[in-house]
Order: sequence, then structure tokens, then C-alpha cells
Amino acid sequence: MATDYEFQGWLGHDPESVNGKMEWGAFEPKKWTEDDVDIQISHCGICGSDLHMLRSGWGPTPYPCCVGHEIVGKAVRVGKNVKDIKIGDRVGVGAQARSCLKSDCPECSTGNEQYCRNGTVNTYGSVYPNGEGKSYGGYADYNRTNAHFVVKIPDVLPSEAAAPMLCGGVTVYSPLKRQGCGPGKSVGVVGVGGLGHFAVLFAKALGADTVVGISRKASKKDDVLKLGADKYIATDDDKDWDSQNARTLDLIISTVSSDKMPLSGYLSLLKVGGTFIQVGAPDGGNLPAVNAFALIAGSVKIGGSGIGSPEEISEMLQFAADKNIRPWVETRPLKDANKAILDMADGKARYRYVLVNEKHA
Repeated sequence: MATDYEFQGWLGHDPESVNGKMEWGAFEPKKWTEDDVDIQISHCGICGSDLHMLRSGWGPTPYPCCVGHEIVGKAVRVGKNVKDIKIGDRVGVGAQARSCLKSDCPECSTGNEQYCRNGTVNTYGSVYPNGEGKSYGGYADYNRTNAHFVVKIPDVLPSEAAAPMLCGGVTVYSPLKRQGCGPGKSVGVVGVGGLGHFAVLFAKALGADTVVGISRKASKKDDVLKLGADKYIATDDDKDWDSQNARTLDLIISTVSSDKMPLSGYLSLLKVGGTFIQVGAPDGGNLPAVNAFALIAGSVKIGGSGIGSPEEISEMLQFAADKNIRPWVETRPLKDANKAILDMADGKARYRYVLVNEKHA
């Protein structure tokens, strides 16, 4: 089946592209199969992962690379094997484009596709098996993705609100749900940026008794309280912040990507049996060293969490629709993507940038 559209987008050709040097150009999407959906992109969120990949921060990036994995748009081509999406539907794609999807896969068969070790393909920067090509992301006009990882967007959610939820939102929603966030729980959020502001919104909406924003400086305090947090801790500015708040939290979600964060201090905030979940992924992957007694003394646990499964993404979007949750976003024209990623790197986003493709919005 021929198409009357071309796949074009902002391409990074080397690590320098992260310095505002992406170039607009054509690319060849993965080979079409009847399990796929082509999406005419109207919106794409900017995620910190985009910057990591552009600069090869998590390992060598297979350039050229078109980043962006918070994609919203209209389905314009739908494979014959696809049953639940039709042409014209408003749909979205998060950070994953495929897994093995085998019935005997321990992950895919239990709703944990994001942890599949047998055939995971990221929305951008991955090479498909069997010569199918490369994956290209959403700083572009069109995207092609396996339908299992394409989700419908609830009608009441604006596209600019839904887009950053597809990665940033579900990255914190998944561990909050899996760790039992709800009534009777006190939750801390380390790093109130793009991910962290979602964690505050979702923790409060899930019914946590107390939500505490934790960041280095007091400058974000007013914003975090407006997001719904009950308390704010500034680790650089609040004297004895760790001892003053010791054993007050059941769960901490850490969105910080730093090997210099005061991890032992964060762990001291946990109640006996509390849990610390790391979702931020620093270049190189290193976290601060952990003193064994910081774990033993309070019987605390350290864990990690990746993105969410397609089922979790759909659940989260419906939850956001039902609870009228809206992230704090600033829209930027797709043509200004280079300037937007520079502003993102400089920490200017409050709290999520969303690129708008004026041709399709």
C-alpha cells in the first residue's frame, strides 16, 4: 500500500546534536507489517531521555536518531491485524515500540512488556531484528509503531496534556501504583521537575495522606505546594532536614539523575520497612554508594522502576481523565525543537515542554 506522506523529522547525527544541532531531514521507518500503525504526529513531549540519547549518554546511539517518545497524533494507516484502532483515532505512543509478545515470555505474558529481555525495541534509537530497520521517534511528522504499543487517548484529555504522560507520567504512576500509594501512606518525591511534578500530582490523586516534595533549593516550594504537596524539604537550605524528618515516609520516588545525591539522608526519611524507588537514570548509571547500616537499621528497601506497560499507560490516561489531572506544560513549535532542547537542558521547563507540529495540530 503506497502512502502520500513522507517520514521527516529532526535528526541527530552525532553527540553534538544535543547542543541544538539537530538537522531536519527524511528517514526510512521500519518496514511495514500488518501489525503496525502509522501516526500523523500533532504533539510530542520532550523527555530527559531525549537528551541522554542525543549525546550518547547511555551508550553509543545508532545515528542518525530522531528522538521523542511522548507521541500523540492521528492514526492514518492501520494494519489488517489491528483490531482496536481505526483510521482517524487519536492515539499515543510512549517509550516502547515493541517487545517479543510471546505467550511463554515471563514478562510479556504478565503485563510487564516494558521489562521484556527477548525483543524490546525502544521508540527511537533501536535497531529492529530481522532487518526491519531502525526506530525513529516523535520530533517528526509521522511515526510507525506496533499496534500493541499504541494507545487511544481519552477524549477529554487535551493532546498537550496527554503527550508527556506517555513516558514522564507513567514512569512515576507505575511505581506509585505497584508500591501501594493511597490512603494511609506518606510519599516523598525527590526532584520536582518533569517527572517529579507528575509524581506529586498522581500521589495526591491516588489518595496519599501526605505528599512531600524534596529538592535541593527552596525556590520550587511555592510551585510544589500548588501542585498539591503537603510539605516541602529543601536539602541545601533546610538545616538538619534529614534528622528533622526522620522516619516520616512510607515510600520515596526518586526522579533525580545524579550520583551525588544525598542518598543516605533520603533513606533516613523512610519509616521502618519503607521503600525507596529510583526512576531517574543518570549517564553511566551510577548512584551514590550505600552504607549497609542505612538499610539494616530501618529494614528499608531500595528498588527501581522503568516505564509502564501499555495497559498501565491506558489505565493512567483514564485515571487522569477521571480525576481531571493536568500536567504543567509549555508548548513549543516543532520548528523550534533545537532551542527547546537547549532550554530543557538548562532546566527552564516548568515542568514539561511539548512540541506542537503546526502542520497537524
